[in-house]
Amino acid sequence: MKKFLTTVLFSLSFFSAFTQADTTLFDNNSNIEAWLKQNHVPALGIGVIEDGKLKQVKVFGEITKGIAAPYNTIFNVASLTKPVTAIVALKLVSSGKLNLDEPLYKYWIDPDIANDPRSKKLTTRIVLSHQTGFPNWRWMNEDKKLGFQFDPGTGYQYSGEGFEYLKKALEKKFQKSLTQLADELIFRPLKMNDTKFVWDKSVDTSRFAIGYDRNGNAYKTVKGKTASAADDLLTTIEDYGNFLLSVLHSEGLTKEVFHEMTTNQVASSKGKHFGLGFEIYDLGDGGYALSHGGSDEGVRTIVFLLPKTQRGLLIFTNSDTGAGLYEKIVKHYLGNDGEKIFDIEMR
Repeated sequence: MKKFLTTVLFSLSFFSAFTQADTTLFDNNSNIEAWLKQNHVPALGIGVIEDGKLKQVKVFGEITKGIAAPYNTIFNVASLTKPVTAIVALKLVSSGKLNLDEPLYKYWIDPDIANDPRSKKLTTRIVLSHQTGFPNWRWMNEDKKLGFQFDPGTGYQYSGEGFEYLKKALEKKFQKSLTQLADELIFRPLKMNDTKFVWDKSVDTSRFAIGYDRNGNAYKTVKGKTASAADDLLTTIEDYGNFLLSVLHSEGLTKEVFHEMTTNQVASSKGKHFGLGFEIYDLGDGGYALSHGGSDEGVRTIVFLLPKTQRGLLIFTNSDTGAGLYEKIVKHYLGNDGEKIFDIEMR
């Protein structure tokens, strides 16, 4: 399966100036539908969290030519898979079944790095904060093999390989697949019935938002049969919104683990930091935003959680141009905090 670099860094297209017409953009659905067409985005899903509750779920546009996107549209959310994997691990830590700083080599060593002593430095904390030293994907290396680009724990580098490594360690330790662990700890308790790591017969393909390139051409839908810890999660706004609510309320997480998750573990970019599973924006006066995004062919997604004010926002799109919508949506729904987020991104 072809993978693309996934990052929460906003594309330059985010930073277009507002026009007078934008003040009425969110007043009615027809304005938003027209805006989507102007930006070549077929479908848009928005989830709004206020007062610690999922207050709004809105889906606009079409999942494919001529077919309106339903309320429960299923999106591929790319790297928004990673926070789910992170919470699986952190719930296991909270229950005393896993140690954040226990070396993973006790359970798994990738054959490509079996002879590299640095493999013994890898831990769950290092993986969840993107400090493994791995590239994003091993196929990006000339020899297509996994290898360290720096010593684990000494710097930041976003890596899907790190999450895949953690998946294999968890599966070996607990003798359960990632899918089984997520079902037990997250999906079933939260009734996330439309959320899956892989395509199977239960996926309602009539509700799936096909991905499109910037010219409006549909990508071929790749129906993965193997669960990835880093990419290709299938979900809906409502399902993922309920997942984020559980994170916001630290359900299944001890106070100590929630503190570690929301504490700066390593500097990332533009004054931001990574915690455990989420990137952290410092909004001042003790406020902060947890964030993560996803970017693959025909997928642009991003989420924010603001624990201090019990607010949050989800944005799912099915187009290479979807990131161009983020700025207006974030500023509209998050107000001054949204402005601060984009001030940070403009540094």
